[in-house]
Amino acid sequence: MLRYLNQCSRGRSAWLLMAFTALALELTALWFQYVMKLQPCVMCIYERCALFGILGAALLGAIAPKTPLRFVAMIIWVYSAVRGLQLSWEHTMLQLHPSPFAVCPFRADFPTWLPLDKWVPQVFVATGDCSVRQWEFLTLDMPQWLVGIFAAYLVVAVLVIIAQPFKPKRRDLFGR
Repeated sequence: MLRYLNQCSRGRSAWLLMAFTALALELTALWFQYVMKLQPCVMCIYERCALFGILGAALLGAIAPKTPLRFVAMIIWVYSAVRGLQLSWEHTMLQLHPSPFAVCPFRADFPTWLPLDKWVPQVFVATGDCSVRQWEFLTLDMPQWLVGIFAAYLVVAVLVIIAQPFKPKRRDLFGR
């Protein structure tokens, strides 16, 4: 399996599949916001940013998967998955254990050199409250689903990184 994951990391297909999944999740978030009229909170916006990080890592890995650039993509992938997992876990705790002392800010705090909320307000402006549970599917709300999604991204990333020393067999590189 590790040889197979190594082989996949050296091809564009796996990277493009990861980009497709991240883009599909981003589009789903926008669908929830604009079609279902759910209000994204600050934590939702930060979770979107982590998902955009995974999307960016996937596109970077797809550019030149057989070069050291894929290792940079893997680092971005792991960082984005870890941050997304942390954010979605914190968001889940805010919803499961609401407290007047543990609240999220009213607006996202982006760096001055990257004001995403000013550049693309349709995607990065928060209008909701973090502690409000607006949507549920199979007894899990959105941040709980995101914990599972980011955990899956992280597990796959760790397996792909572990697989890097395991070179594909010569017959796997050229087919049969």
